[in-house]
Amino acid sequence: MKTVLVTGAYGFIGKNLVATLEELPNFKIIKYGRDDTFKDLKTYLSKVDFIYHLAGVNRSENILDFKNGNTSLTEELVNTLKFTGRKIPILFSSSIQAELDNPYGISKKNAEDILLEYGKENNANIYIYRLPNVFGKWGKPNYNSVVTTWCYNIANNLPIQISKAGRKLNLVYIDDVVDEFIAALNECENRNHDTFCSIKRTFHVTLEELAKMLYSFKESRKTLIMQNFDDDLHKFLYSTYLSYLPENNFGYNLKMIRDKRGWLTEFIKSKEFGQIFISQTKPGITRGNHWHHTKVEKFLVIQGEAVIKFRNIKNEDIIEYKVSDKELEVLDIPPGYTHSITNTGNLDLITLFWANEFFDSERSDTYFKEV
Repeated sequence: MKTVLVTGAYGFIGKNLVATLEELPNFKIIKYGRDDTFKDLKTYLSKVDFIYHLAGVNRSENILDFKNGNTSLTEELVNTLKFTGRKIPILFSSSIQAELDNPYGISKKNAEDILLEYGKENNANIYIYRLPNVFGKWGKPNYNSVVTTWCYNIANNLPIQISKAGRKLNLVYIDDVVDEFIAALNECENRNHDTFCSIKRTFHVTLEELAKMLYSFKESRKTLIMQNFDDDLHKFLYSTYLSYLPENNFGYNLKMIRDKRGWLTEFIKSKEFGQIFISQTKPGITRGNHWHHTKVEKFLVIQGEAVIKFRNIKNEDIIEYKVSDKELEVLDIPPGYTHSITNTGNLDLITLFWANEFFDSERSDTYFKEV
């Protein structure tokens, strides 16, 4: 059993790290937060095998807060370790701003120097990560990053401000940060050629591009068009955006087209994937009796019983497939075959459809012909 101390355990990175460590076997986690004292810290340090030093002040109107929250706390931690004589590995979440001449950057740079000196004098492993903008769930709006703030604002119908649209951000995703931090715990860190360690995967995006992506996530509830999640940045940003939705706004309605046959509704659209839609068909009712030149579809009955019929439009031979929710079977709908689906049961028929392209009323590629 390895005991780890996490300072800043209730902050953005801390909460994500602790949540992951709690799912791993053979770890005991001691959490240090704002309500703990230096006396508590001394007690904790006597019990631990590894330190994640994540506590710090990112933003404040009082310049002294940076010194106290970043430099002084690190100094207290190191002095306590020196007093106990224990050589405990320390991982420190610094910032790329440690290279800059501002109060926050200076306080981080001073904390780095304290840790490096301690590591050199005591032959202790020190892992310093100069993190760029970190994004992901559980961040604090108007504090942790522009991604956090914009996700929160857009999800809550608040405006955002873009002062320099072309400014490029260097981003890392919280799960990648946590994975790397755990790798360092196992002495498998991604160490640079110099003093510092780094997160292997980074993303680059301009403020204008970021805003466009986040607004597209919001609009997808209306357009039903999803981004291409083959791009990890889009995938991770979408997950981050959803984590800031108000808890009373997780759901949204779909437009249901109703007629005497039942109803039909579109669910999801994607330029890369096509679209998914769902229908309800009343007993005895037939849908379809049309064919396509290029468009292809898949039918999946998830409630009820049905007969799906096909006929190549160049001959008269009819093909039938009986399907039901008793044993799920997907039917491919090839081009050039007129096709129909009939509810042959006593219950409403619920069918899930996929098409390889959006429905376009101007170019529907749909031609009616009885099977």
